[in-house]
Amino acid sequence: MVIGSTIIEARNVFKTYRSRSVVVEALKGVSLSVGSGEMVAIMGPSGSGKTTLLNCVSGLDVVDDGEIFIDNQTLRGMSDDALSEYRAKSMGFVFQAFNLLPVLSARENVELPLVLAGVKARTAREKAMEKLDQVGLADWADHNPNELSGGQIQRVAIARALANDPAIVWADEPTGNLDSENTAQIMDLLCELNEAHGQTFVLVTHTQEVGSRTHRIVNMRDGLIEESVSAAVQGN
Repeated sequence: MVIGSTIIEARNVFKTYRSRSVVVEALKGVSLSVGSGEMVAIMGPSGSGKTTLLNCVSGLDVVDDGEIFIDNQTLRGMSDDALSEYRAKSMGFVFQAFNLLPVLSARENVELPLVLAGVKARTAREKAMEKLDQVGLADWADHNPNELSGGQIQRVAIARALANDPAIVWADEPTGNLDSENTAQIMDLLCELNEAHGQTFVLVTHTQEVGSRTHRIVNMRDGLIEESVSAAVQGN
C-alpha cells in the first residue's frame, strides 16, 4: 500500500471536559498527521485521550483550541449541516458496541446510512449486498443481529461503515468485544480492505495485537502523544 499525501491533520488541539466538580484536560496540545491510505492505531492506557482524539479529528466532537484539517479543509469553518453531510459521504465509523438496529436484517442495517443520504432504494440494496459480500456475509444478508455471532455482527458494522465508499474509516475499539480468533479475522479484513481500496483507517485500540497489524502506532498518555512509531518497530 502506497501512503499518499496528508489527509488528516490535527494542529495543537486542546479539549477539556468540565462538570460541576471535575475538570478533565483530555487533550493538551496534540498534533497529528495521517497520510492517505495509511492505517494508524492510537494506543494508550484508559484516560489517555485516545478516544477524545478520534472524536475530535473525525468531527464528532468540537475542539476548544487548535485546528483540524480533513483533506486540506478545516472543520472549524464548516457548518453543522455541512459537517454532517461530509461525514455521511466521506467517512465511515465502526464502534465497539456495534450499534446495529436489532429489528433490521444485516442488509437493512447496511442500507440504512445510504437511504438516509438520499440514495434510491434499489441502489442502496445493491450497494449493501456488495459490501456484505466484501466482508464475507452475503449469505447472511437476511439474518437479524440476534442470529449472528459477535464476529459476524462486527463484519456487518464494517460493511455499514464502508457503504458510502468513504475516504476515511474511524474505528473505536473495533475488536474490543471479540475473542482472539475473531479479532485476528477482523484485522485480516481491515488490512485487506486498506490494501485493496486505499482507504485511510484510524483505529483506537488497547490491544497490541491490533496495533501491530497497522502501519503506525501513536502512543498517548495524559492527553499527549508520547511517540509515533512504525508498528514493525513497536512490535520488536
